[in-house]
Amino acid sequence: MRIFINLLLFTLISFKVFATGTTPFEKVSIFGKVIDNDTKQPLEYATIIVKSLQGKIITGGITDNKGTFNIEVAKGTYTISIEFISFNTKTFFNKVINGSTDLGVIVLKINAEALDEVEIIAEKSTVEIRLDKKIYNVGKDMTVKGGTASDVLDNVPSVTVDVEGNVSLRGNENVRILIDGKPSGLVGLSGTDALRQLPAEAIEKVEVITSPSARYEAEGTAGILNIILRKGKAQGFNASITTTVGNPDNLGGSVNLNYRTKKVNLFSNTGYNYRDSPGNSFSNVTYFDTNKNILNYRNEDIQYGRERTSFNTRLGMEYFLTKKSSLTATFLYIKSDSDNLTSNSINELSANAILLTSSLREQNENRSNKTTEYNLNYTKDFNKSGHRLTLDFQYGESDENNFNFITDIDNYPSFIENAPERNSTINKNEEYQFKGDYTLPIGENSQFEFGFKIDLDALNSDYLVEEYENNVFVNNTNFSNTLNFEENIYAAYSQYGKKINKFSYLIGLRVETTDRKIHLLQSNEVYNKKFTELFPTINLGLEIDDSESLTLGFNRRLRRPHYWFLNPFESRISETYIRKGNVNLDPTYTNSFDLGYLKRWNKFTLNSSIYFKHAVNNFEMIQTEELREINSIETLVIIRTPVNLSTRDRYGFEFTANYNPFKWWKISNSFNLYKSITNGEYNNVRYDSDNVSWFTRINSRITLPKEIDWQIRAMYRGPYENSQSKRDGMLSVNLAFSKDILKDKGTLTLNISDLFNTRKRKSETFSPTTYTFGEFRYRERQISLNFTYRFNQNKKHTRSQRSYNGGSEEEMF
Repeated sequence: MRIFINLLLFTLISFKVFATGTTPFEKVSIFGKVIDNDTKQPLEYATIIVKSLQGKIITGGITDNKGTFNIEVAKGTYTISIEFISFNTKTFFNKVINGSTDLGVIVLKINAEALDEVEIIAEKSTVEIRLDKKIYNVGKDMTVKGGTASDVLDNVPSVTVDVEGNVSLRGNENVRILIDGKPSGLVGLSGTDALRQLPAEAIEKVEVITSPSARYEAEGTAGILNIILRKGKAQGFNASITTTVGNPDNLGGSVNLNYRTKKVNLFSNTGYNYRDSPGNSFSNVTYFDTNKNILNYRNEDIQYGRERTSFNTRLGMEYFLTKKSSLTATFLYIKSDSDNLTSNSINELSANAILLTSSLREQNENRSNKTTEYNLNYTKDFNKSGHRLTLDFQYGESDENNFNFITDIDNYPSFIENAPERNSTINKNEEYQFKGDYTLPIGENSQFEFGFKIDLDALNSDYLVEEYENNVFVNNTNFSNTLNFEENIYAAYSQYGKKINKFSYLIGLRVETTDRKIHLLQSNEVYNKKFTELFPTINLGLEIDDSESLTLGFNRRLRRPHYWFLNPFESRISETYIRKGNVNLDPTYTNSFDLGYLKRWNKFTLNSSIYFKHAVNNFEMIQTEELREINSIETLVIIRTPVNLSTRDRYGFEFTANYNPFKWWKISNSFNLYKSITNGEYNNVRYDSDNVSWFTRINSRITLPKEIDWQIRAMYRGPYENSQSKRDGMLSVNLAFSKDILKDKGTLTLNISDLFNTRKRKSETFSPTTYTFGEFRYRERQISLNFTYRFNQNKKHTRSQRSYNGGSEEEMF
């Protein structure tokens, strides 16, 4: 349709010129090239219109498949416009043409408000490679159908998600995760485990930003992952319904609705899911004396039964106040309930490997989580392109309640049920955010920007441990505690960017004041800290030509400790394994350098970078030991606590590549190799380490006969070692098949996650008196069948919808 319209327009222009009988005495050429601002790819069939100063069409033309044009015109002064459907028009006013004139490379930006076709489901590359970021489009990836946000992130270039759900960027777990450009309760209260509550169908794309500018908050030494939720932009009504069934039990459904008029855009996403995720682990501990003689062994074999139901809904309304201003309000609600049963079989053996005692520890856990968020956004675009003001307000509250009932049964040499224990954790979190950004273009190639952000965060954590004594449960004051935690962050930034021919720079400075308050209610202890830090950023870019670019970035960032790192009271993972926080923990500060290279060929795109990070005040978990009495037996207990231990240098090289050898075959690959050097000392013990590790991910999508799509994704994470532990490499393979049915209105997808059942962590841990070998698997292989039906949506199209608000709009000039 787009090609037809442009050809028709060109035909009319040509007819108009012919009808006027214009016959210039001396003609010269106007030529140039038109490209897409985002992808830097040429725009074929873009229309060039040449008008007289009175508005009369003189001549025109269209671009070829390389985006170039060459038009003959008489000498004179003209208004020249370059147009392409769904893009903003570029116009040269009062252009004097005295001879052949090169208009250069003309960059057109997409016009989100002009996308008034039927709703488009993402059909571009799974991974888009940009100069300043990488974008992972969820709609194209079959292997995450019926999955969660955690599954989505595990497919993103440069990102890995381990078996426990911890997210790493370039091998560094301190990554800042944003939802629609803002922090969210989805990742604030219980860590990234909460991402397993958000269905993949609610996500449009994920942006990977490894060298953030001053516009972004300074939190996250590894960089930023910005999750963009779906928000339809099509005129009229459109919808999609998705259902999922799987084994182990995985039942779910979601509905996406969108209705838009010229003044109002209404959108929603609602889903429900029931999931059973069985898992298992084991740990074999060897105990030594100070002379490294074996004292005894302790072997634990754990089976996890996890059942979770979750409901999520997101409702939104975008009201267009004028053609250049809008007000958007969204409401997000997520509720999940879990019933988990953990069975731990424990065997105690002598130094000669003779069984001494055997016991069973069972833990029944009931967990409920609820997150509610309200967002309000005001956007004002001024007359000049790029001149914009945005104001945001967000209020969120999260509740997390965990109730555990623990029983211990000794069955060797006799069957004895010990007194049960129960514990509970009740967390309540409340957060307010205020944010403003103002962008002012200066001339054609410069831009000034400033903004502010206020983040007010308050949390109450009540941890209660009760033991059964004399037929009643009694509070164990050695473990029970209540923590009040407040962290208020006040930030402002400014940055200036300019493009000089093919060179561009963006220089910024951000200041953040952190006011942290900790109150331990049982002991009435107060620990307050307040500090102000500056965070400079520099981003340089060199556009060698249309297909080749270089970038160099520097930024200073920090990692603030979460409340669970600060709570000094002990929480028992098991009777012999305890974790406790450190109220005196300070932030980690990191200086980062990143040199990037981007090259595009006809069918191949390569984005590579070399990076270096230097971190100070790096905090790590330190393992100590002490003897405690357990069931009247003196037992060695392992205690882990975080300390500001070390400095850490990380060097790395990574690349992401897209290759389309044929129309029916698309391949993407990412690879990251890094070296980590840690130097630190604690209690006269050195914790130095020097480690090299790597990971790679390859994704292949092939269109088979009968228009069946076949996708396979393989990920391998290399072995890793630090001063206290070693971790083996891990391979994971996902497989999916997809077929469009019902006249392309429906899509059926079969997905096998962890095809070879190899997604598990094998590790070794060392201390002066213990050696532990263990294995952990969060969930076993899963098979799911997913069906999607679309109303008034067109799946096959050359361009997908774009998010208008909430996404990153960072651009090099």
